[in-house]
Amino acid sequence: MFAEIAEFVRQGGPFMYINIVVSISTIAVVAERTYRLYFEYNIHGRAFLEQAEKLILANNIDRAIKLCNTVPRAILPRVVKSGLLAAHKGRAAVSAALEEALLEFTPLLQKRIQTMWSLANIATLVGLIGTIVGLIRAFKAVSLATSEQKTTLLTEGISEAMNNTAFGLSIAVTNILAHLFLSGQSRTMTEDLDLAAVRMENLLSSRRFTVGEEGHAASR
Repeated sequence: MFAEIAEFVRQGGPFMYINIVVSISTIAVVAERTYRLYFEYNIHGRAFLEQAEKLILANNIDRAIKLCNTVPRAILPRVVKSGLLAAHKGRAAVSAALEEALLEFTPLLQKRIQTMWSLANIATLVGLIGTIVGLIRAFKAVSLATSEQKTTLLTEGISEAMNNTAFGLSIAVTNILAHLFLSGQSRTMTEDLDLAAVRMENLLSSRRFTVGEEGHAASR
């Protein structure tokens, strides 16, 4: 297996080694984004929000903050926590805190997503250059080489061309598929953050109004 891969790379010529670097970069980016978006930053948003809302409605802001601290790396609890910390300062402060949190954390969900498109284009173009170089070698074999050398050089040139094409397109397709799934996950998480921010702003604002109203009524 490894011998076949080594032979495949050798036949592809120098541009294969450039695409090996691109493929390693692809693996690193896809692995990092997959871990962040599906594991580290992700959380069951609906269940978390239901718990947080129950605590807020019970006027237990401290416990709601502690709930957020149980998953400190997840993005949604960090946004919710920013609103909770400003809950005693009024609607404007809550709104500002949530907006600031969205501006801070949303880019983390979109980070390096577009890099996969760039890697796909680079791999395709490098593979294309390798293909052209291989075809040039094959044509030279037909026109310049002796009859004894023609078959060998023609075979080598076609192998270089086809191997570069196959490898470059494989890397490009991998990046496109990864981009499809990871951008979808990023978009879903971003939409969940926006919805959670609106719900928290409305809930905390209405809670503060109610508490203030009750306090005003009691003073009367």
